[in-house]
Amino acid sequence: MASPEPFSDAREPGMSPAHADTAGEHLVQEVLRASPEDTVGTVRQRLAAGAQVDCAEALYLLDVQHHLLGIVPLSRLLRANADQILADIAIAPVPAVRPGTDQEHVASLAIQHGLNAMPVVDRRGRFVGVVPPRALLEVLRREHIEDLHRLAGIGLEDSARAREAIEAPPIRRVRDRLPWLLVGLAGSMLATFVVAGFEATLEARVAVAFFVPGIVYLADAVGTQSEAIAVRGLSLSRLPLGRLLAGELRTGLLIGITLALLVLGPIWWWFGDAELALAVSIALLAASACATTIGFALPWLLARSGRDPAFGSGPIATIIQDVLSLPIDFRTVKALLF
Repeated sequence: MASPEPFSDAREPGMSPAHADTAGEHLVQEVLRASPEDTVGTVRQRLAAGAQVDCAEALYLLDVQHHLLGIVPLSRLLRANADQILADIAIAPVPAVRPGTDQEHVASLAIQHGLNAMPVVDRRGRFVGVVPPRALLEVLRREHIEDLHRLAGIGLEDSARAREAIEAPPIRRVRDRLPWLLVGLAGSMLATFVVAGFEATLEARVAVAFFVPGIVYLADAVGTQSEAIAVRGLSLSRLPLGRLLAGELRTGLLIGITLALLVLGPIWWWFGDAELALAVSIALLAASACATTIGFALPWLLARSGRDPAFGSGPIATIIQDVLSLPIDFRTVKALLF
């Protein structure tokens, strides 16, 4: 079998121009290439001849049609015997992406499969190059910055604007932050109406109102933890969604039980009311379990609808948790105390 060109920078026919935020934007084509039938010694001789490559993380094994058959990490190539066939020490199969694949998905695949560089193939499945390690790190950093802003409910179109955000004029900062906060404002008005609906309960047991801020805050905190796990974890984990959701729900129940047990005694001792202490503890348990489910499920639903899961965090998820934790609190208290 004829060996493919070991180093090539020619763009494959039919390749489309790279679009922003895709694998094609970061593609490098001068990489180590060889045939699976080549020996380790042959490839080492090519390297010793002085190869000019953009990425030397691995040797890519191709057939005569330039289809990717496997890779040989450079460390493995240097340790192997000179007479060994490359196919015998290769890692196969190897995942690959198209030039138009979203850059965040490319970085996630690289992490999942333990690859330092992600192979790229054209629409016919022919190997055209790789997304190198430095580009993968830059993508992860850029996406992390964008997610942090989305978690805070700050709209940003790109990472360049993220860098400028702290120096922007106040009017521009307001424009970036206000839209999601308006959603939160509407939700807070809805939460007010929920509390007003339990006015009779509050009048009958004024002490119930003392615990509303604490329960709402803890539900928000528990939900925020779940959101942070879900935003990046859903794109990196390969476990089924049902298993992930069940695990997070059990986690929320355990957290809720722990918090409920911790507050039961102090409330009982301070107010001298065992029923009130039990009602608040159960409400806290239910709110924590509900918050973990919302915090985990909302980013997933947004991801399934084609939106970035980070948009499920911040003010939107917070207000949903607030609006749900309030009736949980009041209905639990009403059921146990009246």
